[in-house]
Amino acid sequence: MLRSMYTGISGMKGFQTKLDVVSNNIANVNTFGYKKGRLTFSDLMSQTMQGATAPVNEGGGPVLGGRNPMQVGLGSSTGTIDNIHTQGNRQTTNRPLDIAIEGDGMFVLAEKSANGDTDEIQLDQDDISFTRAGNFYLDDDGYIVNANGQYLVGSIGEEGAETAGRIQIPENAQGFSIGGDGKVNYVDEDGVGHTAGQIQLAKFSNPEGLEKIGGNQYKLSGNEGVVIDGDEFNDLNDLYTPERDGVGGLFAGSLEMSNVDLSEEFTEMITSQRGFQANTRVITTSDEILQELVNLKR
Repeated sequence: MLRSMYTGISGMKGFQTKLDVVSNNIANVNTFGYKKGRLTFSDLMSQTMQGATAPVNEGGGPVLGGRNPMQVGLGSSTGTIDNIHTQGNRQTTNRPLDIAIEGDGMFVLAEKSANGDTDEIQLDQDDISFTRAGNFYLDDDGYIVNANGQYLVGSIGEEGAETAGRIQIPENAQGFSIGGDGKVNYVDEDGVGHTAGQIQLAKFSNPEGLEKIGGNQYKLSGNEGVVIDGDEFNDLNDLYTPERDGVGGLFAGSLEMSNVDLSEEFTEMITSQRGFQANTRVITTSDEILQELVNLKR
């Protein structure tokens, strides 16, 4: 069979995958904190018809020029599928528990507290996840949680003895606010101000290495380049206070929108469609050539 037919098939598969990525971007154009995907291609191995030769000078005679290799490519394959972690637009909501991150960093979410009813949280890698979606809520006990009921991790406790934990707004609070540095303050029924805790962010040198797990969340994959204090991500020293150490600031009353550009995605969709169509034409042409070969027997 002709090589071109299999080459066309590889191209069709690649552009089909690209269309899958583009369609997912379009589907999440209004997803809070969503980071768009991008597919890149790489060529497959090439069949060498003739190897290269170097210039030679035999016996002091004229120099014979070298020859370049003669190779036929065998198609394309998916090179990478990247997550592009550029900043999304900030949308004002005026809701106090809607929080946008302007700059680097991610919110840390925990499934449960460390020991039953205690507010302290052990940052076990199997129980934590990360997100840029800042739409948070209060549960029945006044803890700040996301839509799935996971706790927002912050630093709690007395100054100098802080620990990672879940942040609680007491029932008697008459109001609360969240500052740009992540500090959560509230006013009790006597009008006295208190600090419930301070939201902490995770920082990664390679956020594209995080693994998507759905629900606007990511988990550690081993290649995210997390900056940690010890051998594992397991305590408050591995987190950062907003507006410090290169970590972005927080904006309460607003949300970070998806960084998907619809005009760009529609262009990529057209490119994928035409690329797929062109590769089907290659297969059709190859089939016509095979038909001519079959007709030679008549």
